[in-house]
Amino acid sequence: MSSFKAIVIRKGEAGQTVGLADFDESELMEGDVTLRVEWSTVNYKDGLAVTGKAPVVRRFPMIAGIDAAGTVETSNHPDWKPGDRVVVNGWGCGETHLGFYAEKARVKGDWLVPLPAGLEARDAMAIGTAGYTAMLAVLALERHGLTPDRGPAVVTGAAGGVGSVAVAILARLGWTVIASTGRPEEADYLKELGAAEVIARQELAEKVRPLAKERWAAGVDSVGSTTLANVLSMTRYGGAIAACGLAGGMDLPTSVAPFILRGVALLGVDSVMCPQHLRREAWQRLDTDLDRRKLAKMTEEIGLDGVVEAGRRIVEGQVRGRIVVKIG
Repeated sequence: MSSFKAIVIRKGEAGQTVGLADFDESELMEGDVTLRVEWSTVNYKDGLAVTGKAPVVRRFPMIAGIDAAGTVETSNHPDWKPGDRVVVNGWGCGETHLGFYAEKARVKGDWLVPLPAGLEARDAMAIGTAGYTAMLAVLALERHGLTPDRGPAVVTGAAGGVGSVAVAILARLGWTVIASTGRPEEADYLKELGAAEVIARQELAEKVRPLAKERWAAGVDSVGSTTLANVLSMTRYGGAIAACGLAGGMDLPTSVAPFILRGVALLGVDSVMCPQHLRREAWQRLDTDLDRRKLAKMTEEIGLDGVVEAGRRIVEGQVRGRIVVKIG
């Protein structure tokens, strides 16, 4: 068996350590498909994992990284053969199953999605879990029957990964997008992505009222806590908010008022264990509904040796848009 380079998280008496190291192929976990990983990405959850800021990692040693795009090397799964181009997100990879900041990975074939014909592997990882989650949120709003003629859509944490992609997708679909950010210096960037209006995060950080003035018909929230509570209180009658993140906290200091007096819906969006049919729909829609020029504007590229520092920056709110990781 050979070894390969990987970002490995270990835990000892002195606590968690993380760094680029050699990892023996014999230590890969069970799976019926072996991948040559070509690209990965840095999501907020990856940042939490490599910094140890939250208990994301559940086994040690762990190869970090929850996303991969690459090529099938070997397969005992009926749906995949050597040479197939694939994407994988979630399923506990980088948490309970060895992840993708590595030159090689072994996974279950049932976790894989074909790389859409119109996407390069690098593009897929520029999208990554953050962008795929944003698309799942948009699909949830559409399934609820919401359309751009109902009014504006708000996006919180708009300069982050989920938010940047959500702004770009919603704008392309014809929505008037109101982008909320704690980084006012990113206003021009958000307008380039398609935001019609940029508001300060502080507007959604004040004490929550049961009902506030109606401002939007839909929204994508990756912040949670007081921000989400205020967004709900400002949602128009019959509107809905897709919640997909907790950067601001896991609590939700709201009341039943938006739900029983305005018929507002709170739509939960999970990307980790999402069923395959929704994954495939999301990736096909990302292929058609995300402007590649806007994707390029929000993306920076690093190598494996830059992952740990990028993880620190994303947790500290210093990352704009998306980071792709070139493997090998």
